[in-house]
Amino acid sequence: MFSSAVLEVVIGLAFCYASLALTVTTLQEALSAMFRLRAGMLRACLQRMLHDPAFTGIARALYAHPLISTRTDLTDPHAPQHPGPSYIEPANFAIALIDAIRGGGAALDSAIAAVPDPQLRRTLNTLYVQTGGDVQRFQAALGGWFDSTMARLSGAYKRRQLLVSFLLALLLAILLNIDSIHLFQTLWRQPALAAGVHAVPAALDAKLVNDLATLPIGWASFPPVLDGAFALQVTGWLITASTTLFGAPFWFDILQRAINLRSTGAKPAPVEVGQAMAHHAGPAAP
Repeated sequence: MFSSAVLEVVIGLAFCYASLALTVTTLQEALSAMFRLRAGMLRACLQRMLHDPAFTGIARALYAHPLISTRTDLTDPHAPQHPGPSYIEPANFAIALIDAIRGGGAALDSAIAAVPDPQLRRTLNTLYVQTGGDVQRFQAALGGWFDSTMARLSGAYKRRQLLVSFLLALLLAILLNIDSIHLFQTLWRQPALAAGVHAVPAALDAKLVNDLATLPIGWASFPPVLDGAFALQVTGWLITASTTLFGAPFWFDILQRAINLRSTGAKPAPVEVGQAMAHHAGPAAP
């Protein structure tokens, strides 16, 4: 069983890290929506997949298909570029790609042979031959090709988002001076600072801000003195930023478990069976 001091330190650290991770996640989602990062990465991936870096050939024809996008300006190669949708169904991709390469309704084998890019033409022809020229099976093969490409894209997107998350957390750690080393030392000496955290917050609200105000974060003096203590402070910022890579749910779970342990109180000391029987029997007769 953890001691009370250890539990208070764990609660304080977990609360701080969970709040920071929640803030970073909110900012990250807002930036992703504002700059349409998912849509941009998807289109860039499809341009490489279809060998259309200028977005003037098959990739643009694919995006102009009604199953992919409802925008009509994509049919004009000189119109301003738009990132398009953030997600495409594999079946819709297959149908739209077949329509894009067939153009005016030519036979599928002839349309594949007329694809200008040799690498894309070879890929489509290989899939077409392997499926025996059956359109349904060819569509399924195109969907599988799309799925495997999106799996690689998903991995690349997650790695990029982890980097963005770390950089955002590091920026907040510097701006708010969330030094993990100083935070741990202060909570260890004064564990009562974390005693005000009674429940796991579900979102950013006034209570969360008030609870954060009780923790030893923020700048007492600025700018800092560039000495050995500052190097230790930078290390504390890096540790704080690294904790966000675990995600807010991880720290909320740790916080909830620690609060539950604290609420159970100390474990009662064991009582011997003989002592318990003597206590219930009362004092012995003289």
